[in-house]
Amino acid sequence: MLMSDRMLLKVIVLGDSGVGKTSLMNQYVYNRFNKQYKATIGADFVTKELHIDDKLVTLQIWDTAGQERFHSLGVAFYRGADCCVLVYDVNIQKTFETLQTWHQDFLKQANPSEPERFPFVLLGNKVDTDGGSSRVVSERTAREWCALKGNIPYFETSAKENYNVDEAFLCVAKTALESEHQPQDLNEMSFPRIPTMVSETEQEGSCAC
Repeated sequence: MLMSDRMLLKVIVLGDSGVGKTSLMNQYVYNRFNKQYKATIGADFVTKELHIDDKLVTLQIWDTAGQERFHSLGVAFYRGADCCVLVYDVNIQKTFETLQTWHQDFLKQANPSEPERFPFVLLGNKVDTDGGSSRVVSERTAREWCALKGNIPYFETSAKENYNVDEAFLCVAKTALESEHQPQDLNEMSFPRIPTMVSETEQEGSCAC
């Protein structure tokens, strides 16, 4: 395989604290799920390789803190992103309502050349909770929001049950590749790290699915 066939895509995952961003990433990359919820501090990333259309694609997936006090870190690692994944909890209305803020904040700090064309993917997570009886945000409502944002792709997921996780991230990779925002060559990509502060655990024992 030629080096030109090797691509690295930088993916940013955003959403309120506790919606399951870290759990989705761990399920996708490591095939594991931890029931104990531990809040992400600052940001970090994981990587996974996959083949798409004869290309070896390395997804560099950035996990971000959902707490307001870490939002100022955004500009340090939003730059150079090829796709942004927005995540909300279908059982908590507020996490859906704040999607607009996350969407606007990303575009402001990443400052893409064509913000109206930048690729986003929306994930409605924790669809397995209470067999779906706790759900407050309907699929129709979510799809209507996506339509208003330029018909961005939407997936309903469960990190706990590994439902639609692989399909969602495959779409993320394909969406990034198909966009006019050019992915970076693997040998030219830098891997900046934001210092991680002392970790903290919130809502101990709660489900992070």
